[in-house]
Amino acid sequence: MRRLPFVGAPDRPVVKLRVMVNIYLVGFMGAGKTTLGRRLAQHLGARFLDLDERLCERFGCPISEVFERHGEAVFRAAETEELTRASERSGLVVAVGGGAFSSQANRSVIEASEGISVFLELPWEVLEERLAADNAGRPVYRGPEQARRLYDERLPDYRRATLTIPLDGSEQQNRVVEIIMDAVRGAPCGI
Repeated sequence: MRRLPFVGAPDRPVVKLRVMVNIYLVGFMGAGKTTLGRRLAQHLGARFLDLDERLCERFGCPISEVFERHGEAVFRAAETEELTRASERSGLVVAVGGGAFSSQANRSVIEASEGISVFLELPWEVLEERLAADNAGRPVYRGPEQARRLYDERLPDYRRATLTIPLDGSEQQNRVVEIIMDAVRGAPCGI
C-alpha cells in the first residue's frame, strides 16, 4: 500500500474536506427562492442556478411563452432534465421552480443527489400580497383565488422537503440567509 506524505504540522489535527452538497430552495411563487438563492450562494462561495432562468435560456423565451407555444407537459419534462443535470454537479444553490417540487420524479432526483431541499414557508397572505404586486410572467398565476387553490394543492409536497424554514415575510434577506445556513448546518448531510 502506497503511503501518502503527511501534510501540515504534526501537532494539528488533519481536517477532512468534503464536497458541499447541493441546496435546493423550494416553495410557492413569490417565496423569494431566486433572491435568497443568489445571496445564499454568494455567502457560501457556491454557484447559483435558477432552474426557471435555465429553462428560459434553453427555450430562448420567457416561461409564459414556453407554456403558450409548447404546453406545460413539455416545460415540465425539460424542467426534470435540467434538474437532473444540476443534481449531477455539486456545490450549487438551486432555486427550484414553484411547481417542480410537486413532481415525485423531481423530488426523487433531489433525494438521489443527496442534496438538501429547503422549503421557504411563508403565510399565504404574504405570498398573495407579493403576487398581487408582481405576477408578470408567471404562467400558472390566474388570480388570487386560483393561486390559493394551487398553493393549498402544493403545500403537502413542499412539506416533504428536508428542511422547512417558517418565515413571516418581515425578515431581512441577510437574516433569512443566516437562518437557512444554520438549518442546513444542522441537517444530517449539512455543510
